[in-house]
Parts: sequence; C-alpha cells; structure tokens
Amino acid sequence: MDRAQKEKVVEELGQIFESSGVVVVAHYEGMTVSQMQDLRAKMREVGGSVRVAKNKLAKIALDGKPAAKMGDLLTGMTVFAFSEDPVAAAKVTEAYAKGNDKFVILGGAMGETVLDQAGVKAVAAMPSREELIAQIVSCIGAPASNIAGAIGAPAANIAGILKTIEEKAAA
Repeated sequence: MDRAQKEKVVEELGQIFESSGVVVVAHYEGMTVSQMQDLRAKMREVGGSVRVAKNKLAKIALDGKPAAKMGDLLTGMTVFAFSEDPVAAAKVTEAYAKGNDKFVILGGAMGETVLDQAGVKAVAAMPSREELIAQIVSCIGAPASNIAGAIGAPAANIAGILKTIEEKAAA
C-alpha cells in the first residue's frame, strides 16, 4: 500500500469516526471469509457497515476526533462495525458475537464516550431509533384516541337512549 492509498484510508476512517452514531471494535481472528460476509450482510440490513483497517492507520485517523481514546482498544486483528443509528451496530455485533466465539467485542465509541464490552452490551439493549419513534408516536396518539373516545361516548349513549325511546314509542 503506497502513501496515497494510506492517506485515503486514514481520511475514510476519520469520516467514519466523526459521522457514525456508534463504532464497535472487535477481534475477528480465525473467522472465515463466509462468516465475515455474513456479518457484513447483517450490518447492511440495519444500515451499518464493517471495515477492516490497520490499527496504525486507525490510530492516525482517530487523532483529534471525539473518540480518540478508543485507540487503546486497537490491538491485534481488529474490525470496525459502525452505523449512523447509535444502536444498530451494537445490536448486530452483540447478536453476532453470541453465535460466533471467534468474534470478540473489545469495546467501541459513541460520540466522545468510549465504551467497554459492558458499554456495548448496554447500548445493544437500548431500543433502536425506529422503536423509539414508534413508542413516541404511540404515546402522542394514545391521548388523542382517548379524547375521541370520550367525546364519542356521550353521543353513543344519547343515540342508544333515543333509539330505546323510539322503540318504546313505536310499540
């Protein structure tokens, strides 16, 4: 790899570290190509990506970035899993690590916060962005449907009473 290629990799990694909601660092030593492709496919499904890069280049890319302290995790054969959604990459990597003992999560970063293994697990347990939006919408919609039901209930009661009176009058 020549200098221009290394500079390009450093620039790409820098963008990843700045723009991602979460970056998870893991060891992948001993994984097969098909296992890595499977991980990449699962990350793509949630809008994330997987990137393998030399630790030295990643440390250079981390210099001056909010997650610079994450450089301590970069030892051995490391892979980066990242996504804009602050929870997606953590969920996928956590689930993948449970089924593959060769994929070991070291930690990661969420903005300026460096995460250890427990931190990644905690982030993975959080609801995703879509789940949070659905919860908020249901909370906002519930009072409106209750109000509509409360407003409609007296009218339904009055209609029932009128129908009963009408039936009695017809009989």
